[in-house]
Amino acid sequence: MDHLGPYEPGPTLAVAVSGGADSMALAILTRDWVRDRGGSVIALVVDHGLRPASGDEARLTVDRLRRQDIPARLLTISNLTHGAALAERARISRYEALTAACAEAGIVHLLLGHHLGDQVETLAMRVLRGSLTHGLAGMAALRETTHLRLLRPLLGIEPGEPRRLLNAKGIAWVEDPSNQNLLTMRARMRQGLAATPMAETGLRQALGAAGRLREREEAATAAELADRAVIRPEGFALLSPGRISAGALAALIQAISGAAYPPGIAQVSDLASDPKPATVAGVRLLPAGRFGEGWLVIREEAAIGAPVPATNGAMWDGRFRTNGSGPAGATIGHLGDDAVLFKRGSRLPAAVLRTLPAVRMGEMLASVPHLGYGSAENLGGMTVLFSPRRPAAAACFVPAL
Repeated sequence: MDHLGPYEPGPTLAVAVSGGADSMALAILTRDWVRDRGGSVIALVVDHGLRPASGDEARLTVDRLRRQDIPARLLTISNLTHGAALAERARISRYEALTAACAEAGIVHLLLGHHLGDQVETLAMRVLRGSLTHGLAGMAALRETTHLRLLRPLLGIEPGEPRRLLNAKGIAWVEDPSNQNLLTMRARMRQGLAATPMAETGLRQALGAAGRLREREEAATAAELADRAVIRPEGFALLSPGRISAGALAALIQAISGAAYPPGIAQVSDLASDPKPATVAGVRLLPAGRFGEGWLVIREEAAIGAPVPATNGAMWDGRFRTNGSGPAGATIGHLGDDAVLFKRGSRLPAAVLRTLPAVRMGEMLASVPHLGYGSAENLGGMTVLFSPRRPAAAACFVPAL
């Protein structure tokens, strides 16, 4: 834990707990660690609502945590449905719920229970998908977003250790049947690695070298973007003229699009070496016009996500996050056709105006925060900030020890 600092005096830490052995053990270890430092911990238990028993399991987990003197809060996700890309949609919804809960509680450290076995499985799946350096580095032990530090203290721990800890303390956990479901890629990969120990050994050796290389590359990307790009609070960027590295352009596109992952290097390499008007991975590249030489990097309007309720910590389109709650019934979506109302009074290009977040009550436009439109009462004290899932130049990747 100490190597993933710094922490404030008497820190408050949140632990994401599924109810399984790994996250339960992490909650116990975190409780003991933070007590020695005069701090506190809260467990965040997420119920995805995808199995009939999930609600009962989540409530049982909350009860088990509280009996271990660990405060726990149950987070329920109600908008997930079975279908394509379920695992990825569930992962995004889970992180959004966890991030919102941390923001509401003023917590900046969120601990996740991934261990070395999870790391090796992740690497194997990325190899099959053709990942290059970034993917082969595996999960980061520390990743900082705009408002949150994601910590994985168990990444160097063997898979059996959490169970041994809980058994020694007489603490029960929940076994998720999806972990044995061979219809999921991760379960199949786990089974395959168990049958081929030499392959697992090779993957473990690759992690260290790839992690060190990724650390250097991300530092270079951050420096390049600091020199070449200006990211505006309205959710677009100004990019200076000339070629840019494909890695830096991919990072910038990911931030402006709000995507969970950057576009592939092959997808942006031609554009990076010879920038020109284009639409790629949910982003448009346009001449800067009145902003001078260079390029505007803006959100593609057709790819913008649906409106969401304007509740505290809500994430809209993977790009903008609320601080505080809007009036009951308020939603956040994009300005769209209402941009014509502001065309004369704003220096922003029309294409940018259309992508701005707008607060509505039903069909009525109540506020456009980034244009200063709408009274404070219309927002109910809520602020709307550009805070993409992954900032263009986040704190550099920290590999596992």
